[in-house]
Amino acid sequence: MIPPQEASARRREIEDKLKKEEETLSFIRDSLEKSDQLTKNMVSILSSFESRLMKLENSIIPVHKQTENLQRLQENVEKTLSCLDHVISYYHVASDTEKIIREGPTGRLEEYLGSMAKIQKAVEYFQDNSPDSPELNKVKLLFERGKESLESEFRSLMTRHSKVVSPVLILDLISGDDDLEVQEDVTLEHLPESVLQDVIRISRWLVEYGRNQDFMNVYYQIRSSQLDRSIKGLKEHFRKSSSSSGVPYSPAIPNKRKDTPTKKPVKRPGTIRKAQNLLKQYSQHGLDGKKGGSNLIPLEGRDDMLDVETDAYIHCVSAFVKLAQSEYQLLTDIIPEHHQKRTFDSLIQDALDGLMLEGENIVSAARKAIIRHDFSTVLTVFPILRHLKQTKPEFDQVLQGTAASTKNKLPGLITSMETIGAKALEDFADNIKNDPDKEYNMPKDGTVHELTSNAILFLQQLLDFQETAGAMLASQETSSSATSYSSEFSKRLLSTYICKVLGNLQLNLLSKSKVYEDPALSAIFLHNNYNYILKSLEKSELIQLVAVTQKTAERSYREHIEQQIQTYQRSWLKVTDYIAEKNLPMFQPGVKLRDKERQMIKERFKGFNDGLEELCKIQKAWAIPDTEQRDKIRQAQKNIVKETYGAFLHRYGSVPFTKNPEKYIKYRVEQVGDMIDRLFDTSA
Repeated sequence: MIPPQEASARRREIEDKLKKEEETLSFIRDSLEKSDQLTKNMVSILSSFESRLMKLENSIIPVHKQTENLQRLQENVEKTLSCLDHVISYYHVASDTEKIIREGPTGRLEEYLGSMAKIQKAVEYFQDNSPDSPELNKVKLLFERGKESLESEFRSLMTRHSKVVSPVLILDLISGDDDLEVQEDVTLEHLPESVLQDVIRISRWLVEYGRNQDFMNVYYQIRSSQLDRSIKGLKEHFRKSSSSSGVPYSPAIPNKRKDTPTKKPVKRPGTIRKAQNLLKQYSQHGLDGKKGGSNLIPLEGRDDMLDVETDAYIHCVSAFVKLAQSEYQLLTDIIPEHHQKRTFDSLIQDALDGLMLEGENIVSAARKAIIRHDFSTVLTVFPILRHLKQTKPEFDQVLQGTAASTKNKLPGLITSMETIGAKALEDFADNIKNDPDKEYNMPKDGTVHELTSNAILFLQQLLDFQETAGAMLASQETSSSATSYSSEFSKRLLSTYICKVLGNLQLNLLSKSKVYEDPALSAIFLHNNYNYILKSLEKSELIQLVAVTQKTAERSYREHIEQQIQTYQRSWLKVTDYIAEKNLPMFQPGVKLRDKERQMIKERFKGFNDGLEELCKIQKAWAIPDTEQRDKIRQAQKNIVKETYGAFLHRYGSVPFTKNPEKYIKYRVEQVGDMIDRLFDTSA
């Protein structure tokens, strides 16, 4: 059981909690009543606001609709006025732009093109909206007049500002590979920058709006003329310069003094005179040839103008490549892309045809020269052909996209030159073999025949064109296609050809030597020619080229030379045989000579004296141009004769075979040596 006190306390506690709960409940009830009252008041306010808002909306919406309509009407009015102004402006275009169009675009291209744009829009408007109106015809006529003025301006700008490129600048342009003290890029400015921009704008307008391509014809005609004239001017420059220096200098960069060239002389692509200079060197060493009975025109006498024409043509070919490249760069800025190749093809035709025609003329001249055996003229083909083949990759690159007929012009010319060059080589070899023996044209002194010097000179000039000459020969080989032969194959062909020429020359010289009645002079003639050939081969690179197919050529020539020396020495036997020991009479010292013995000794002395005098008189007029060989032959002959004569004189000089010994003993041994020393010396 719970004690009474605790129960009482528990009851009071519960009563207190109950009282508090009742108070809370009463507070909540009062709050709900207040909330309901507030809600009712809010609903009443909202209902009143809604009622008022509906009234306001009913009043505003009609006003808003009316205002919107008014605004639309205002916009329509403004648009209508704007359209009217725009339309009216088309009616004023003709009058507003007529003066500008009449005065033309010169100096005011921007303004002029702006006026043309207005006229074009007017034309489009009237065509769409009023095709029968007189205003359409007026603006159309104005547009056509404006277009014609632009075409005329295009032509005028191109004509006035397209200048021929000076030879000075072209030479600087094509000699860029030379060593320069100051390296500077040489560029061509075909048109001033401001003019170029005007030309570009006009061309674009004519293509886009003028629907006109005639200006492209105008462009290529003007530029074609300038290109052609530039190349012809360079050629003329060579001709004029040849009269003074023979080789035109590449002048100074334009912004420097003209009398201070920065470049070396333009390198001569050909070496036509190189072998001639070698020949002069050989002449100084006593190897020169005298004119003899050759039906070949002497190479030493070739006209300097031939070299000038060759150099001019070679440089014109290089100039064409450089100028054509520059023309194409200019063209790409002015001509629409899909017309560029065709226009470029037309532009270069005159200059290219001129070069090809001149090349064909060179071929034709070479063909005629072959007929008359003028192989000096034919040699011009070699440096030209070499240069054309070296330049062909650049040519092909420049002519990309042109017509096939254009691309094939250079290969066709190269083929023609290779064919004529090969024919020249073969005809030259045949002429060396068949050069006629003309007694009255043979050198009287037995010196080097002109046929020999010409043949060697021709072969020496091939040294600088080995690859070109080899390719010429290879191009005629039926066993190999034009593109399959190697450089080694070409070199062997050239070596075989040179050996053939030398073989033909040797056969011809043997034939010619028979013209001489004196075998000794014949031997001297062959000796001089063989020696000249050998020394010429050794002093140039010909000996290495010959050795490609004939290893023993040098030894063979030395043997031939020695054989001819021995043949010559036999001419002295008729002198020395008189005093040779085997032919001398035998007698006892101290025993008086019989008349027969005295007579025999007299005959020996007289035969020796007469033979010596006769040979010295005859052989003094002969020539051995090579000093070394001349001294060698003299010394050898002097030793033989002096030794034989000395022995004879020692044996019979003191023998009383005559009362007048001075009549028979005319010469001392030293005098005989001196007489032989004067052999082969026409000046002695």
